[in-house]
Amino acid sequence: MSALLASHLPTDTSLFARIADDIYQQGFSVQEYALPESLANGLWEYNRAMTEKQFQQAGIGRKDDFQENDFVRRDEICWIDGTSKAGADWLHWTSEMKTFLNRRLLLGLYSFESHFAMYQEGAFYKRHFDAFKGQANRVLSLVTYLNRDWQETDGGQLVMYMNENDTTGIKVLPRFGTVVVFLSEEFPHEVLPASRCRNSIAGWFRVNGTIGDIIDPPQ
Repeated sequence: MSALLASHLPTDTSLFARIADDIYQQGFSVQEYALPESLANGLWEYNRAMTEKQFQQAGIGRKDDFQENDFVRRDEICWIDGTSKAGADWLHWTSEMKTFLNRRLLLGLYSFESHFAMYQEGAFYKRHFDAFKGQANRVLSLVTYLNRDWQETDGGQLVMYMNENDTTGIKVLPRFGTVVVFLSEEFPHEVLPASRCRNSIAGWFRVNGTIGDIIDPPQ
């Protein structure tokens, strides 16, 4: 077997069940220190070994509509394609989550995309939606954090707002292994500046929006 292929033990689905219950009841779930330890450690080690050259300035939009916008966001990203063992393990785990949530909640999730996100000191992502109602096929957003020994004073909180009129929100510290899942169309959110480099993975479960010769999700 190739060294890049993940070897997997049966997954403990209790976390998936808690997430499913939260999504059903309130549309979002925050699970502190919940990412399986071996997976979290593997992602952390791989992320720590990455070089800045592997990251690119994040932007807004896809392909021809893509544009960088330092006013809105200043993070750097690297897409996860599964060519590393850590990436393969992550994609296997999220695939199992997708299967579980589809069975439990009948969401029709079809594919998943994700990237490492690096926020240098002072970087941010202003308030936004991951998807607009009826205009995109992102259904469920997933974020997990790879920051050891993160303190309140380090900042960098994810702020999730309950609706467009909410100005207070719920703040989530980007502590190692914390998992956040929410309905992409329902919750505006932002990332506050931090006083140290902040690392995470952001991902989206999508439905199949293919119509005729137009492939969606785009490859």
